Amino acid sequence: MAAAVSGALPPAFRVVGSSSFTEFLAAAAPDLLPGRHRIPDGALPQGAVPHGTTIVALTFRGGVLLAGDRRATMGNLVAQRDIEKVFVTDAYSAVGIAGTAGIATEIVRLYTVELEHYEKIEGVPLSLDGKANRLAGMIRANLGAAMQGLAVLPVFVGYDLNATDPDRAGRIVSFDVVGGRYEEHSGFHSVGSGSLFAKSALKKQHDPNADEQTAVRAAVEALYDAADDDTATGGPDLNRRIYPVVVTITAADGAQRLTDEETGAVAEAVVAARRENPGG
Repeated sequence: MAAAVSGALPPAFRVVGSSSFTEFLAAAAPDLLPGRHRIPDGALPQGAVPHGTTIVALTFRGGVLLAGDRRATMGNLVAQRDIEKVFVTDAYSAVGIAGTAGIATEIVRLYTVELEHYEKIEGVPLSLDGKANRLAGMIRANLGAAMQGLAVLPVFVGYDLNATDPDRAGRIVSFDVVGGRYEEHSGFHSVGSGSLFAKSALKKQHDPNADEQTAVRAAVEALYDAADDDTATGGPDLNRRIYPVVVTITAADGAQRLTDEETGAVAEAVVAARRENPGG
């Protein structure tokens, strides 16, 4: 038998398989999947690992946006002041994470590769429903960890290029810990510890006919209200120049993260207005 060529790829890399990178990874290196980590028996103590908190999503005329605060907590402690919770996952989609920060970030990174892998293999991107279903399957794979307190609750937003009305093509999908997916038809949604307060703000401020700039202001206002009443949600930190992360998605520009300067200008305007009217 001829000796293996030095440096050659393992057989799994040379076999034609499915267009799912997650399925390939499950066969070639299952220990690298987020849901396959060995977790000690029993629930972890409260505050044992960093948790991400509040995410908001809302539609506007011609698009959809996703925004998140920057605080991660461990119980009553601030674990990180500038954590990233909102990620662009492909040209027309983004995901925001609440829950166990480490696992959530790992899932989103794998999900981003999943979408890119599918498009390279198939030559076309997944449909928006297909993208949401793929993410639901990855959340379902984390069920064992979720039952031990390491839950991940994402929000998926995307622009549907196949929609009949381009002004109403922005879509929002939420998930539960067992991978159930639910489309949000109200035009706005929020998850995380401050979601009750953020949703209350969005009920009054969300306008599906608003332009992008007005929608960004509404999202930052909602996160401000969440931080005002929820200690796990971080408000704009003007001294450290730590502002919410905001991603907008439109047909013309795709998924774009606002710069810190752009988001900072909105956050500073919100803080200045609240000095005059603290209740908003």
